[in-house]
Amino acid sequence: MAKEIERKFLVVGDEWRKGAVGTHYRQGYLNSVKERTVRIRTINDKAFLTVKGLTVGCTRLEFEYAIPYDDCVKMLDELAEKPIIEKTRYKIPAGNGLTWEIDEFHGVNEGLVVAEIEIPSEDTAFVKPEWIGEEVSSDPRYFNSNLVAHPFTTWNK
Repeated sequence: MAKEIERKFLVVGDEWRKGAVGTHYRQGYLNSVKERTVRIRTINDKAFLTVKGLTVGCTRLEFEYAIPYDDCVKMLDELAEKPIIEKTRYKIPAGNGLTWEIDEFHGVNEGLVVAEIEIPSEDTAFVKPEWIGEEVSSDPRYFNSNLVAHPFTTWNK
């Protein structure tokens, strides 16, 4: 059984961009109910199907499988809930074998930049760089699946 333990933060400023190389992600949801989300995504020329359970604290079940790229593109175009999430992901070493994943969103979620760190246990200590802002791990507005129904550009900020 696979578990994902992840903390999510808003990103402040552009200091994190120094030396960061991004990868384009395109993802959609076949099911976005909070108890079990089913996501499909392309990352460069690879494609994946991911099933996630309900988040409790910072932990949830997660199962991910490689799928044929062309099948994924067809599902994104014809079956996935709209709008499709488009983002560039940057990976930055966080020390102790951990990695910051910074997602810079595009399209209807333009202007949103979040950083996530996957950790082995909820009490794992890690260093927060200066560009890490407010923690939003438990704020469902920042879940990618919720950004489909309530895109960032429509929020009252």
